Amino acid sequence: MLEHISAFEVERILKSALAEDVGSGDVTSLSTVPPGRTISGRYIAKEDGVLCGLEVVARAFALLDASIAFTALAADGDRVRKGDVIATVSGDARAILAGERVGLNLLQHMSGVATQTARAVAAVAGTGAKIVDTRKTTPGLRVLDKYAVRMGGGGNHRFNLADGVLIKDNHIVAAGGIAAAVAAARARAPHSLKIEVKVETLEQLREALEAGADIIMLDNMPTETMREAVRLVAGRALTEASGNMGDKTDAELRAVAETGVDLISIGALTHSVKALDISLKFSWD
Repeated sequence: MLEHISAFEVERILKSALAEDVGSGDVTSLSTVPPGRTISGRYIAKEDGVLCGLEVVARAFALLDASIAFTALAADGDRVRKGDVIATVSGDARAILAGERVGLNLLQHMSGVATQTARAVAAVAGTGAKIVDTRKTTPGLRVLDKYAVRMGGGGNHRFNLADGVLIKDNHIVAAGGIAAAVAAARARAPHSLKIEVKVETLEQLREALEAGADIIMLDNMPTETMREAVRLVAGRALTEASGNMGDKTDAELRAVAETGVDLISIGALTHSVKALDISLKFSWD
């Protein structure tokens, strides 16, 4: 599944991470592990969750030593249970020890993102609302964070600032109002880009509709106000619920979905996610 991400981007991330962690060399392994010594390891899930990042781990080891054998026993997007063996690795001990932490860090982080996303998706199942991420990703890891969201069953919002027009309060002030901001965006942005406007009141919502916004972000609105907002929009634009959605319980998140919004964006899927607990247990050959 990782083929949907640019191989150049993944390699850039891994080379940067390995350079940061290995530095000028793994002095501990170089000092204590004889050349040519081999080692085998098993990746074990220590809690239930949704797996993501196995192919990233495999590519990390391949950059260090192409002869390392990494075998995935599950696939990205699979649900795993505590105690499941999810992958094995074997090969040159020095190379594996040099790459174990980078691979494990990314595997745990990406699996945490996928797991958190899957929980939110399950909370709104059957409502028609789609869970999406934000740009609140780990700097430098956006392609992996957003891939992990997809593996958890969610969708991606803008990848970067060039992907769409999102007019927020500062843009509205700078342009002289919602209508002026939308008109300016229509005049400058490519015709293929959607224009989204963030609103906090029903009055602003009416302005955005009148201006012809394609998507309207309902920011930090009470649930009942969101319900009224969806009624007013009446399908003329997509509606997105936003603002501390990651702090809500499953029941509260479902209540938001039941207002009829099309999208629920959650920054917490990526900006403060808890890593899934996965261990790597070694045995010497």
